[in-house]
Amino acid sequence: MLARPTKILSLIVAGASLSAIAARGQSPYESSADFARYAMKLRAQALLKVEPQVFVPTTSRFSSSRYPWKTDIVTTIFWIGEQPTANNPVPNHKSSWDSDWSRNYGGYDNPDPLRRHDYIPVSFVPRQNPFYCALPYNDVSHGQFKAEAPIVVPWFRQAFVQQGHSVCKDRWVAIRHGNRVCYAQWEDCGPFRTDHYQYVFQNERPKPNLNHGAGLDVSPAVRDYLGLGPLSINDWKFVEVREVAPGPWRNYGDNNNFVIARRQTEQRLAEQYSTKKKAKK
Repeated sequence: MLARPTKILSLIVAGASLSAIAARGQSPYESSADFARYAMKLRAQALLKVEPQVFVPTTSRFSSSRYPWKTDIVTTIFWIGEQPTANNPVPNHKSSWDSDWSRNYGGYDNPDPLRRHDYIPVSFVPRQNPFYCALPYNDVSHGQFKAEAPIVVPWFRQAFVQQGHSVCKDRWVAIRHGNRVCYAQWEDCGPFRTDHYQYVFQNERPKPNLNHGAGLDVSPAVRDYLGLGPLSINDWKFVEVREVAPGPWRNYGDNNNFVIARRQTEQRLAEQYSTKKKAKK
C-alpha cells in the first residue's frame, strides 16, 4: 500500500522536472533515446528524495510468546459437585467465583467414564464449558481486587469491568500432554492455594502440597481428551481466544466465547430473515 503513492509522487516530480526543461528548451539531449535515459535519471533522483513512510502501531497486542509454557506440572482431576476428601478438603458445589457453581453448570459433572459421552455427562447438557480448570490464584478477595492483581495479571487493564469482577475467571488455557493439546477455561482456584501469583503469572514452581506439589486441576472432559490418570504430568500456558484451536471445548457453555459468538450470529441472521420476510408482505 505504501509503494503506490511513492511511485506516483516520483513520477509527478520527474514529470514536472521534464516539463520545466522542455518549456525552457534546455534539454542537452538530441535523440529520443538520450532523452529517455535522462528521464529515468530524474525519476531515480526523485525516488531518493522521498522519505520512507513507517507504520507505528498505536495499540499493543498480546502474542502467544508472552505466555510461555509452564512445564512438568503435576496435575490432578476435579469436578463440579465433587465432595471433600482427605486430599481435597474443599467441596466443589461452588467455586471461588461462583457460589452456585453446580446449579449454574446444570448439575453434577460425574467423572465416571461410564456416565459420560462426548466429553459431557449423559444426564444433562452443561450450561457452562465442560472443559475447565483451576489454578492456585484468586484475583479477588471479599469483593475487592487484591492489591497485587492490577500489577501481576498481564491482561488486567484489557479485561477490567468493575471493582471485584474477576479478570481471571473464564480465561483460556492450553494444556499439553505428550503430543496432544487441549483447551480449557479457568473456572476455579486451586489446588490448595489461592495466592500463588508468583507461579501462575511468573516463574516460580508450585508449592509443596498433599498432592505431590500439584499446580493444576483439570475437569473430567480435559482428562478424557488428553487420556490422563488421577495424577499426571502436563504443561500449560495462557492463550488468547484467537489462539484456541477448533475442538470439543468450543461446543458448550454460556461462558464460552465461541458459543456466545455463534448465538449472536444466529440471532442476527434470524433478525435479518424476519426483516426481509416482513418487507415482502
